[in-house]
Amino acid sequence: MKELNERLKTKVDLPLSRQTVINVFLANTAIKTELLAVLKPHDLSMEQFNVLRILRGQKGNPMNLQDVQERMVNKMSNTTRLIDKLILKDFVKRTECKNNRRKIEIYITKTGLDKLTELDGIVNSTEENVTSNLTSSELTELNRLLHKIQ
Repeated sequence: MKELNERLKTKVDLPLSRQTVINVFLANTAIKTELLAVLKPHDLSMEQFNVLRILRGQKGNPMNLQDVQERMVNKMSNTTRLIDKLILKDFVKRTECKNNRRKIEIYITKTGLDKLTELDGIVNSTEENVTSNLTSSELTELNRLLHKIQ
């Protein structure tokens, strides 16, 4: 791809597999940059935002730390540290399970739900903007292909 070679400032013909991997990384970086720009004024990282959306999906039911971590997009995150930061912001609360004191339950707070409601439209429009150069059928095909890589 001529565009990729220009961006990398190379005249070497890269194997198609390497071009693909580099393009996926570059696209990931571009998307993250856009989303982080939206989340930063709200003092949220991508991972913290992801945790809040996971907890909102529980509709008031608690989750344990392991279940939150399993559902996270970025599995490399230190989930305990993320939860601690969200507790300090009053976005989540952590309690001991009444039936098993060794088990910790995590809930999203009203403040956390309100913050997500505030961000929903902003994040949705950012996602739409990031993908605006693609048609609906291209987005469907891209999702199919990315799923195939995973």
